[in-house]
Amino acid sequence: MDHHTDFDQDQVSITVDDHHQEIVAAAAADSECESSNPDVEKFEFFTGNGMIRLDEEKNEHIVIKDSFLMGMRLLGKESDVVAIHKNLYSSRTGMVRMEAFRIFSAAVAEKCGGDANVKYAWYGGSRDELCEIIGYGFSRCKEPQNGVSHGIGIHLSPTNAAIDGAMLAEEDDNGLRHMLLCRVILGKPEVVSAGSGQFEPSSENFDSGIDNPLAPKKYIIWRAYMNSHIFPNYIISFRTPKNYYCVKPKSPSMKFPMLLNVLSNFLDPSRMKLISRYYKDFRVEMPKFSTIFNILKMLFEEARFRKLFYKKLKQKQKFYQTDLNGVCG
Repeated sequence: MDHHTDFDQDQVSITVDDHHQEIVAAAAADSECESSNPDVEKFEFFTGNGMIRLDEEKNEHIVIKDSFLMGMRLLGKESDVVAIHKNLYSSRTGMVRMEAFRIFSAAVAEKCGGDANVKYAWYGGSRDELCEIIGYGFSRCKEPQNGVSHGIGIHLSPTNAAIDGAMLAEEDDNGLRHMLLCRVILGKPEVVSAGSGQFEPSSENFDSGIDNPLAPKKYIIWRAYMNSHIFPNYIISFRTPKNYYCVKPKSPSMKFPMLLNVLSNFLDPSRMKLISRYYKDFRVEMPKFSTIFNILKMLFEEARFRKLFYKKLKQKQKFYQTDLNGVCG
């Protein structure tokens, strides 16, 4: 069965107005599920925080899992989704947060001509950090550990770039990593350059930041809006090969599969297919290394040219007209 991975089309997002009707039924179903699930102790941090575990057979679980694995790119085939928990926001504080998100969504939509530009996005961290966010909200803006900072704010990854958020997910004592799947109010985003110290919108015309106008890999929500424009919906728990991509390299060299994952952030699928094919040929027939090196050199030059091209676009101030619809999925 072919399951779509566009959350908006599949309507697996929470519906604020109808939310309260599902709390009692969902809690009862979760209680029954937990009683027969041997992994319940692994997730007591989440279930004790007002979350319920989704049934693996339900469409909501399938859509989120498929989108996650697709966003993990080459690592998707080697990643295992163990559980997905949904935040019910059943407490009084939770309901207030939900209502606040609804109000801010409406306000930004009115400001932006009817569209608040709400997207799903991933946020990776430690299990304890995610539990703290679920219980109390975001409290700080941490520096990205696997890349250059694009301003001072909360950095999230689009649904099609789950691997970027996964790199920040820390392994817990059960060998699992965890990520938040959030709803994010982007409104009208502006491009924030790498290494920027920006911490708020450059003008009242903008609401958030992105790193790239054509194919964003980062959404930046400013500190002032981190608990009004980000709504944590789910926590996905997963396993990946140990020391495969979440460990910072300690030497100038890196394994070729890891290099492929890095390149996939910059090159289009056709180019990645070409590299993968030559890599497979290399392993089978062992061609000269110079052949592989020349191909990679050519593709790196292409990636560098694209970067310079985007810089020219920025200088001419034409990129703000780029249509960002369809980024998620």
